[in-house]
Amino acid sequence: MSWARAVLGLVAAVTAGALLLSGGSGADPRTPAGLAGEPAPFLGTAVVGDGGLTAAIDAYGDVVDLRAPGPAGRALIENPAARQAAGTVPSDTGIVPWVSIDGRRARPLWTADSVEQRYREGTNVVVTTARFGRERVRLVYAAGWSRLACLTEASPRVRIGLRSHEPEAERRLDCDDGVARATVRAAERGDRRWLGRGRPLAASAPPWAVAMYRRSLLVLRALTDRRSGAVAAGARDGWAYVWPRDAAAAVLAFAAAGYHEQAERTTRFLLGLGLEEAARFHGDGSPVTGRAAQGDAIGWVAAAAQASGLIGSARHAARILSPTYPLPWRDRADYQEGGHGDYLANAIAADGTKVPLYGGKSSRRLVRRLGDPKSGLDSAAAWAVEPFRRRSLYPAARRTMLALAEHGGRFGITPSEGWPGVDPWTAPTAWTAWSLAALGERRQALHLLADLRRAATSAGALPERVDAHTGVPASTTPLAWSHAFAILALRELWPGR
Repeated sequence: MSWARAVLGLVAAVTAGALLLSGGSGADPRTPAGLAGEPAPFLGTAVVGDGGLTAAIDAYGDVVDLRAPGPAGRALIENPAARQAAGTVPSDTGIVPWVSIDGRRARPLWTADSVEQRYREGTNVVVTTARFGRERVRLVYAAGWSRLACLTEASPRVRIGLRSHEPEAERRLDCDDGVARATVRAAERGDRRWLGRGRPLAASAPPWAVAMYRRSLLVLRALTDRRSGAVAAGARDGWAYVWPRDAAAAVLAFAAAGYHEQAERTTRFLLGLGLEEAARFHGDGSPVTGRAAQGDAIGWVAAAAQASGLIGSARHAARILSPTYPLPWRDRADYQEGGHGDYLANAIAADGTKVPLYGGKSSRRLVRRLGDPKSGLDSAAAWAVEPFRRRSLYPAARRTMLALAEHGGRFGITPSEGWPGVDPWTAPTAWTAWSLAALGERRQALHLLADLRRAATSAGALPERVDAHTGVPASTTPLAWSHAFAILALRELWPGR
């Protein structure tokens, strides 16, 4: 195989007309069908970058999201999440590779016979390989501070072209030239050097655990702005914001893994936010309108401040963040981001009192809403163990987590019993594994981590949620929050040095 030299070039165009998001009109475009066992095109399955320019790559080597400066920066590719959900993403979204064999009509990679995706070992450099009959096409993506690099590989019979309707994204791309090759090499060196600075798992950790740990650290590296410390939930429209609890979980993971500089930088960013102004924030710290502050934010940021060492205790940090102590948590939205109420997650993050318990003293469990036993067991019970350590709730939290884990599927658990839908979510699965491991329930914690492994993509990325039957990613991939909790669970099981 030789490097393909005959690159068709970037074809720039402007899409005219309004974009309909309903999916209910015959005039709407249709998202192309993906290959069997793979998600539809234009849903990111891998992220590249080191905290500067950040790109999401789908399973077919398409660049479907591009942001600068930083992972919570401005979108240079328009790929609305509403269109993704409605199945109306135009086939010319982002930067799309097209393949022509022996001069025949060019085809995108989602029409290949097969496709595989992986990261180069110890890096955020992603490789997508597609097979068209006997021909193999390979694309390599890496991101530098402000540039995206792409290298293509195929036989002389194959011509590979990259087509784009996003002029600004096109201007950021280097393909099959000296600059692109230098960017890839620099990204590989930088990622491996950064990974080597962290704390490894114990030598007794199995290879799969080491692989999940290293990939999770690299995901956090890609989704954390290396200048400001802002942690984006994911590289996707609607997720490329900073949620205080998600970013705080990343702080806990960075601190546990020995990345104290990153932990401090992100904590300082969080301490500078107006936590009472909104549920989520832009990369510059300004609030995102549309969702009111949630009841767990101050508690999570206080835990981050303690973990990073910037403030001596979480209680002291909470008093600084909210002079009107105790923390405000009643009648607010919780991590499920629905309506307002008195929710378990918020109560635990605030002070651990007045939590919604039900059952007799020896059989108490934790449900979602105060005063409503029918609201169902809530996986946020795990937070009573880690990171908030409400010791009086340990017995009830243990019973709650074991019950939820027992009724989970092969890809993990849903956030709560009352959750609408059956698709498992990786963050609750991972945080439950962490807290069960902390309580000494090693067997069940390992069971949940096995579920996470099945939910991960072939490249090791954890989707926000997956299809309950197929395990195919059904939402943002990778999700920073999920990888942060995976790091913490793995370190609980194999603490190392």
